[in-house]
Amino acid sequence: MSQLFGPAKIGSMELRNRFVRSATWEAMATPEGTVTPRLIDTIAALARGGVGLIISGHAYVRPEGQAGPLQMSAARDEMIPGLQQMAAAAHDHGAKMVLQVAHAGYFAAHNLTGRPPFAVSAAVKLDEVHRRELTPDDIHEVVRAFAAAALRARAAGFDGVQIHSAHGYLFNQFLSPLFNRRTDEYGVSLSNRVRVHLETIRAVRQAVGADYPVLIKLNSRDFIEGGLDLEESVEAAVLMEQAGLDAIELSSGMTKFSRFGSARTKISNQTKEAYNQEEARVFRRRLKIPMILVGGIRSLPVAERLVAEGVCDFISMSRPLIREPDLVNRWQSGDRRKAACNSDNLCFGPARSGEGLYCVTAAKKSKAAARKG
Repeated sequence: MSQLFGPAKIGSMELRNRFVRSATWEAMATPEGTVTPRLIDTIAALARGGVGLIISGHAYVRPEGQAGPLQMSAARDEMIPGLQQMAAAAHDHGAKMVLQVAHAGYFAAHNLTGRPPFAVSAAVKLDEVHRRELTPDDIHEVVRAFAAAALRARAAGFDGVQIHSAHGYLFNQFLSPLFNRRTDEYGVSLSNRVRVHLETIRAVRQAVGADYPVLIKLNSRDFIEGGLDLEESVEAAVLMEQAGLDAIELSSGMTKFSRFGSARTKISNQTKEAYNQEEARVFRRRLKIPMILVGGIRSLPVAERLVAEGVCDFISMSRPLIREPDLVNRWQSGDRRKAACNSDNLCFGPARSGEGLYCVTAAKKSKAAARKG
């Protein structure tokens, strides 16, 4: 049997296999951020489909940190009952589940929140939106909010928590020289730019305890002029490991303005798959904690090679599991055909329009087949 389908561990969390559903924005919560039955059904389908670890869609930790409509919230205790049902849906079908906690910072949806977005540095002007620079007190409040959200995750029965520091979200902005032009203890040097991460990891750890898995999603590169590069990202990761982190999910790119977005298109063959693998090799040489690799993995032979060569410990996918939530079971049954996902990114259109995330291409094919039938 392939090593991918055997048990593995992240910290104290025991998983049935090495497949991870990477976080996305399902746009299936209520306007207030509460979990809905449709969202619970989505998680249940992934768990039934064989995924070992499900990372939730990004949940904002403070109201002004909301990134988009119908995004899940972890900002209030009132969210816990819905989150409990979500975690239970994963557990009922043998999967483990981690809550991804996030703050959109510069790119928060001010039209939804009614508040000016936070900026790490007010001097950064990439558009015409008015933003408010974070004060040191604001930063301390954000750190406490992440710790409080992690405590809610534990209360709701999640098996761990993942801090979002990729794709242009707030913590990614702190690391990025483009967004972070502060001159205080949170800016200039890398040791200062990573300070909020270390404070948050320690605050989360204090809140949830020593044995509760704490993960991070981290950009290896921003792929934007003046942004975070590979060398500094690796150095930051080493400091995070020393602060008590249990695993890193490695990604790249930014949702806006980046040369490469966080979800690349036209992944037409195996040579274009796993587009963060060379960066992962560099991280692997410096880190001891488990490495989760996301980014364009579509073929089982590619996934097997990545783990066999020690490039990563876990295989993370998002778009392929939107189209085929049962992909892991299909591969394990012996059907080794590549994932059906063609990486067209059309799935994000329904999310933006309020319909919720789904594979548009598969839906079109299903409708066409029904008409022929």
